[in-house]
Amino acid sequence: MHKSKTKKIALYGMLIALAFILSYIENLISIPSPIPGIKLGLANIVVLIGLYALGVKAAFSLSVVRVLLVSLTFGNMSMFWFSLAGAFLSLITMICLKKIKGFSMIGVSIAGGVAHNVGQIIVAMYVLGKRIVFQLPFLLIGGIAMGTVIGIVGAIVWKKLSKALNQW
Repeated sequence: MHKSKTKKIALYGMLIALAFILSYIENLISIPSPIPGIKLGLANIVVLIGLYALGVKAAFSLSVVRVLLVSLTFGNMSMFWFSLAGAFLSLITMICLKKIKGFSMIGVSIAGGVAHNVGQIIVAMYVLGKRIVFQLPFLLIGGIAMGTVIGIVGAIVWKKLSKALNQW
């Protein structure tokens, strides 16, 4: 096996493991909220870094594998569909905005957080009916807040990691 391919596989493995661990930690943390579904989104740091470090294909793989592993380990099929819809819409949004040079990593992350919540509301409307849409404004506020935090952390990590990856 080629050395650079081995390094890439090792990096994928480490990022998937990190996303899984962050998802586990997130499941241990309860956010008091009258609206269900507001989460920290810690694993999105990994997807964001994957998008910037390895590209679209890698970010997509990281996102899908993370959703699958976390749903099988900590959730159920319902959680899988909600998470997959949020992750997919979030990733598509982040990919599009990353291509536009006027958006920082923080802006891309905020849009991803908002899109994630929109994706989950779409599934919730399908499953529970349109009345659930009243939760969207609260989820959008949560998506903006957590997208900002994730973007700031992601930008700090990316600044340090990009130097290390260039040497690796």
